Amino acid sequence: MSTFPTSAKAVVIGGGIVGCSTAYHLAKLGWTDVVLLERQKLTSGTTFHAAGLVGQLRSNANITQLLGYSVDLYNTLEKETGQATGWKMNGGLRLACNEERWTEVKRQATTAHSFGLEMQLLTPTEALDLWPLMNVDDVVGAAYMPTDGQANPSDITLSLAKGARMAGARIFEDTKVTKIELEDGVIKGVMTETGFIECEKVILCGGQWTRDFAATVGVNVPLVPMEHQYMVTEQIDGVTSDLPTLRDPDRLTYYKEEVGGLVMGGYEPNPIPWALKGIPKGFHYTLLDSNFDHFEQIVELALGRVPALQTAGIKQLVNGPESFTPDGNFILGEAPELKNFYVGAGFNAYGIAAGGGAGMALAEWVAKGEPPFDLWPVDIRRFGRPHFDTDWVRTRTVEAYGKHYTMAWPFEEHSSGRPCRKSPLYETLKGKGACFGEKLGWERPNWFAPAGMEPKDVYSFGRQNWFDIVGEEHKAGREAAVLFDQTSFAKFVLKGPDAEAALSWIAANDVQKPVGSLVYTQMLNDRGGIECDLTTVRMARDEYYIVTGTGFATHDFEWISRNIPDGMNVQLVDVTSAYAVLSLMGPKARDILEKVTNADISNEEFKFGTAKTIGIAGCPVNALRVTYVGELGWELHLPVEYATTVYTALAEAGAEFGLRDAGYRTIESMRLEKGYRAWGADIGPDHTPAEAGLAWAMKLKKNIDFKGRKAAEAQRDNGVKKILAGFTAAPDIVLSGRETIYRNGKRVGWLSSGGFGYTLNKSIGYGYVRSDEVIDANYVMDGDYELEVATERVPCTVHMAPLYDPKMERVKA
Repeated sequence: MSTFPTSAKAVVIGGGIVGCSTAYHLAKLGWTDVVLLERQKLTSGTTFHAAGLVGQLRSNANITQLLGYSVDLYNTLEKETGQATGWKMNGGLRLACNEERWTEVKRQATTAHSFGLEMQLLTPTEALDLWPLMNVDDVVGAAYMPTDGQANPSDITLSLAKGARMAGARIFEDTKVTKIELEDGVIKGVMTETGFIECEKVILCGGQWTRDFAATVGVNVPLVPMEHQYMVTEQIDGVTSDLPTLRDPDRLTYYKEEVGGLVMGGYEPNPIPWALKGIPKGFHYTLLDSNFDHFEQIVELALGRVPALQTAGIKQLVNGPESFTPDGNFILGEAPELKNFYVGAGFNAYGIAAGGGAGMALAEWVAKGEPPFDLWPVDIRRFGRPHFDTDWVRTRTVEAYGKHYTMAWPFEEHSSGRPCRKSPLYETLKGKGACFGEKLGWERPNWFAPAGMEPKDVYSFGRQNWFDIVGEEHKAGREAAVLFDQTSFAKFVLKGPDAEAALSWIAANDVQKPVGSLVYTQMLNDRGGIECDLTTVRMARDEYYIVTGTGFATHDFEWISRNIPDGMNVQLVDVTSAYAVLSLMGPKARDILEKVTNADISNEEFKFGTAKTIGIAGCPVNALRVTYVGELGWELHLPVEYATTVYTALAEAGAEFGLRDAGYRTIESMRLEKGYRAWGADIGPDHTPAEAGLAWAMKLKKNIDFKGRKAAEAQRDNGVKKILAGFTAAPDIVLSGRETIYRNGKRVGWLSSGGFGYTLNKSIGYGYVRSDEVIDANYVMDGDYELEVATERVPCTVHMAPLYDPKMERVKA
């Protein structure tokens, strides 16, 4: 055994599959001075009792790529290390037992095609040929992915550990970390029961222990342990070693072959949280007591699918705690609260499928300071204030667990832990029929039900029950005016003598403007990718007000604060909760606003892209002349205590002009018509302004350096290989994103977002047209295009210009 180290370049805490994979990949990157510490034995936490199914397809291209990397790694790992992994690429089947599930499966197949994966649609008879033990009486169809598979969790982890050692990493079992040592908020090392290890970087892959341990250094990791059970049978006639894994979501169950028998588990709608008072001391290589009564509901569903289970011998009912998260996605990345502290945890019972790719991504994040590609769906910075409360996290996680195999409806909302964060107008808008959605705990009106209609979403893969109502809200926004409650916007103040210099470095657009100027800007990484997409307002010589999307509060605050150059005298403060926001939009917006303020709001005195403080009903309102819906309008930012007063004044003044309350579904349909980009969908760290049609928002013609400028200049000089374009299709075609784009019969990308444009009466989508060669707008426009929607190809028209411009004024950037 090697001598216990006194220092290391990085320390990985946790010897499950993700910790071992991270150490393996760090060592492969040349970080041989890496130490992995496991408090007991490798795999002894939750890895050893994982079921071991390895699927790849997710709703996000990059997460699918991450899982695909796991498969590629597992294909070669045993040969590399000589350590058995139990990996076999025996394919995966997914059943559909009703028409709506079949639609979901067909849409998943299109998503797979978009992302370059092979997914075959099968008849019930074809599925039976692959899995002859099942009853297919109720099966409508199935999907088969030949590159899915299964692994032995412990073996594959030990193989990764061996590979890490072979590459130079050191692994110490029976070594409990007792404390992370900090000095002035900087990591100095880790204290263990064996001794102190000096290090700069810590990667915490502690499974269900991660939340509590991370909290000791002020880092929030929203996960909780849940009981998860599966049954292991004796050998069953007809179960062959090459039997594909099987997922039967309508019966909430999954199956895989094991030593001639079956492993069968599932996701019950009433899961049981575990360790409500904390994880017992000394818990390792330990299973929970089998709960046959609770598992009976899963068995009953399984018997209808696999009749042989009625007579099969049962070896074991495994009950092991697994880490689950409030949104069903795992957690990766550098903690926003502590530099050089990284997390890989909360894998929602698919840690084996994600383990290879998650370790690769974490290792690159640690070694290079950024992930290999945009990982926003699993980024730790997607969380916020509600996630500090363990009771709230547990409540929402119970719901997410219960939905693991339920239908993934478009526009689906969670219902638990609500309401949490409320605008001052919540009760007022609720009384006017608001149907609320939720983001980062905030209640936000999605649409307004008319009198006599319950404000409740009815989900489907077709047009949902709110479709026509949103159309009426949209029409009001185009022809009269609408009022949106956007209080949930994340709002920051950047203040100090060096505010201009700091923001000039971080922002790609020119923010060196007079007081009262409003600037839409991106913030770029060193590759030129878009890390933030937001609005800045110069409030004073030494102060900027920054507005960004609700869900990006943690992410954008962290990005700005981390990139303020050393030595600059400037502070960033989150003021989200201090201000309400009412967005008044539409051709009649000025008429309405003139009735409630004495300020001159004429176009001459209050131009687009400016901000002024105006008075409304005794309230000082910071009015921003800006739009995300393509109409004349203002965002009215005001102290929360004035919200109901100002809202009432606007509502009364707007009555004669046809003012209508409207929600976020209307914002989305209007922005699609105007071609405004959405971060996290159309733009993100993997997309540059030049690719996204936003090059005009960079100060490349000015001699002002900014982060990402060199990459932006290189693209300006050398061109791009992907370009964001708009697509329209017939109104009966439902576009929701991830539909495959075909140019001249060749797959060239997928839709990043999709929806409906009521003014145009067309379905609208946006997506990148990709090529191996440098392309331009002419290349995009020259092609003939089709979209694959639920495996069917439909004609579409490509667009490079906005689809809609209001007649009364062309909106300028």
